[in-house]
Amino acid sequence: MSSQSEHQNTSGRDQASKSSLEDDELVQSAVNGDQKAFQKLVSKYQKPLYFHVLKMVKVHEQVEDLIQEAFVKAFNNLPTYNTDYAFSTWLYRITTNHTIDYLRKKKLKTTSIDEPVRTREGEMSVELEDHSAHADRNIIRSQRQKIIRKAIADLPEKYRVVIEMRHLEELSYQEISDDLNLPLGTVKAHIFRAREMLYKSLKDKREEF
Repeated sequence: MSSQSEHQNTSGRDQASKSSLEDDELVQSAVNGDQKAFQKLVSKYQKPLYFHVLKMVKVHEQVEDLIQEAFVKAFNNLPTYNTDYAFSTWLYRITTNHTIDYLRKKKLKTTSIDEPVRTREGEMSVELEDHSAHADRNIIRSQRQKIIRKAIADLPEKYRVVIEMRHLEELSYQEISDDLNLPLGTVKAHIFRAREMLYKSLKDKREEF
């Protein structure tokens, strides 16, 4: 019985090691400009990441968006990936951190300064922040929105259209597919590519934020 258990453990380790080596080869190919190699990594990890993020975010389409955005971040940061660690661990960390950032921002947006915060000691009113600091933030936010709108406008038309429909009109993937008479897979691929291009464009302009 012990021998059988050891054999299973060894087999499991071998499979994990083989999978990790395959990942490293695909990563290297992707760094060298082979986008199909990265698409293989996307196909391999898309489903497990979906269930991972679904534990934190319950809206199906938001989960898909977060995963796509995490893949874009991973793709653009591949040169920094250290092969001393498993690619899957690195990818899960990026996805988890991105999801946590989303949840934190969502919480900040939905918390009203007019509502008291409930604590163990009772209710405590939220203090209003310094108005000048608030005004500065509004200016910065406005500038950031202009830069983002400009980056979207500069996208090739087929990518600009889907990004505007998804993020400005807030249409679902299926609604975009129906409106544009495009296969659902094509819509998702276009949105992925558009986000990738936006990420690179905004990364170059981050000093302006």
